Amino acid sequence: MKNALWNSKEVAEVTGGKNTVDWTASGVSIDTRTLEKGDIFVALTQNRDGHDFVAEGFRQGAAAAIVSYIPNNAPRGKPLLIVKDVRLALRALASFGRRRFKGKVIGITGSVGKTSSKEMLATVLSCFGKVTASEKSFNNHLGVPLTLARTPPDDKFMIVEIGMSNRKEIAPLSELARPDIALITDVSEAHLASFRNVKQIAKE
Repeated sequence: MKNALWNSKEVAEVTGGKNTVDWTASGVSIDTRTLEKGDIFVALTQNRDGHDFVAEGFRQGAAAAIVSYIPNNAPRGKPLLIVKDVRLALRALASFGRRRFKGKVIGITGSVGKTSSKEMLATVLSCFGKVTASEKSFNNHLGVPLTLARTPPDDKFMIVEIGMSNRKEIAPLSELARPDIALITDVSEAHLASFRNVKQIAKE
């Protein structure tokens, strides 16, 4: 397992949750298909109820699971953190992860070119120290908190990709990430399905 990133006491304090047993974790995951050994599995309720996959998460090597109730499929004795709202618990982890991070945070947004710009910047900055960047194009209300919660506090750089599909999405994500440096790649017609004109897109 990688170096410890979170421990049960710390996460309980941050989220207001209650642990069944003590644990430490080296990462955070919201998807059992990509979960790595040592990750916290966050059982989000989105298109499907993540509680249905808690048992699979532990089979894949999860260090603990954050849940809002104890699912019937949860293996007995496995570490669970029980919270009121799993999505808010992830956001709380993200907020704390940002507060404890002492390196530089770079936020990238724009109509096009966000992910490629992020990858190029990560490659360049890796010459100067450890870098954590958003996976793939994880740039929404789940992807941004996940990046913040996954970043080791002693990394030198964190690159957070921030995207939008509709109005009033970028501001709350930017407030959560609090970037030291912001990069806007482009403002174009890419989001006109949700906006009247390019000027509105630029304002967002």
